[in-house]
Amino acid sequence: MVKFGGALITKKDKQSVAHLEIIKNLCSTVKEITEEGIQVIIVHGAGSFGHLKAKQWRLNEGYLPEFKLSDGTCSSQREAVVDVRKDMLTLNGIVVSELRKVGLNPIPHPPHEWASNLGPKFTGDLVRFQSDDVGTIHVTFGDVVDVDDQTEFGILSGDDIVARLSIELPGVESLVFAMGGVDGLLKVPPHLATDEDLIENWSPDVSYEGLHQADIDVTGGIGLKINRGHLVAKSGVNVHLINGEYPERILNLIRNQDWIGTTILR
Repeated sequence: MVKFGGALITKKDKQSVAHLEIIKNLCSTVKEITEEGIQVIIVHGAGSFGHLKAKQWRLNEGYLPEFKLSDGTCSSQREAVVDVRKDMLTLNGIVVSELRKVGLNPIPHPPHEWASNLGPKFTGDLVRFQSDDVGTIHVTFGDVVDVDDQTEFGILSGDDIVARLSIELPGVESLVFAMGGVDGLLKVPPHLATDEDLIENWSPDVSYEGLHQADIDVTGGIGLKINRGHLVAKSGVNVHLINGEYPERILNLIRNQDWIGTTILR
């Protein structure tokens, strides 16, 4: 399981701009992993393709009948839901296209088509992600999904999806969070960190600092990632956080070579 962070694969402060070179490098790395005989499932974040508009329209809060806003593109929350879903399909299309270019067979699974409700107990059939073909890469992402109550819709985080897939699909050995801009979990805020501040092994009794862009993020940021990662680790799956700007570190990890990052302990 590999989670491409939204802040890694998009320019998070610019509406719907992808980091194309990083996506290309990640997809090339996935191809190399499959050449080792290892199957890969990809879940990716939203970054600037989802978070900015979702935050502006408060989509993470569900339907708000009294909420009024006009940004020149939407006139209601329901229109914004449609727009964000389209934006996420665009980002997913970029990832899928780059996977095809390296000779893989990606199968996209937009969550608004198969999942509903929110959090780690979201509803949806995960069997669709099972495959015996190493060259087949199932791809899904964080999305706006329907909710079975008066809130109508909400944000299903890619971290919740990747945790459920890691725990419930048979044969999953490792979950890798490919992050943007940091080598792993840090003892101090990223802008203050040196090499000595990297936490190589994390458990709940170890304190850390992470960058959570609350002004634009509509999911739980690094805290949710660590929470779900620990849940996965407790299930017996290896969980690692790696700087996705250096995807060769993922290869080093699976080849049992030296790598830089954080391991979440059970």
